[in-house]
Amino acid sequence: MRAARISAAVLLAVPVLAVTVPAAAGDSVTAPGELGGPVASFGFTVTPSTVAPGDTVTLRATGCAAPATAAASDLFATVPLGVHQGHGQSAQVTVRSDARPGVRYDVAFTCGTEEGSTPLTIGPRAAVSPSPAPRAAAHTGLGGAVSGPGAVEVALGAALVGAAGVLIFRRARTPHR
Repeated sequence: MRAARISAAVLLAVPVLAVTVPAAAGDSVTAPGELGGPVASFGFTVTPSTVAPGDTVTLRATGCAAPATAAASDLFATVPLGVHQGHGQSAQVTVRSDARPGVRYDVAFTCGTEEGSTPLTIGPRAAVSPSPAPRAAAHTGLGGAVSGPGAVEVALGAALVGAAGVLIFRRARTPHR
């Protein structure tokens, strides 16, 4: 009985390990400098790492006591990073609208005398579609069913006003008792 339990546990554990071990190995963290940039003692990120021309990215430096800057000459000018709620220094910039899709640019970060860089890939331009034109009236209640007074309503109103005028005129002419 005990051997059967152990066998069952092993049979259940093998598929779980077969799925999780390769996934954990694929989640390795890239160290600074592995992507070709210089190794730095401070951290830096560009979020998101792939953008369309004209999109906004967030530049962040952590572990930097000196004022930090970031630059990618073909995408945006040198940007000073400001202190961000005690979570390092950051700034948001807009990538040039004429950046070439499919090209990988290096964003250079500077902290004091140290430098580091990380890639920023320009993805395809977002498709611009015109906003759809309405095809019919909106269903919001009476809508076009309500209109101003028609000829019948005007005639009835004029008749009532005329009748009231005649009554007032006749009462004014009769002597009071």
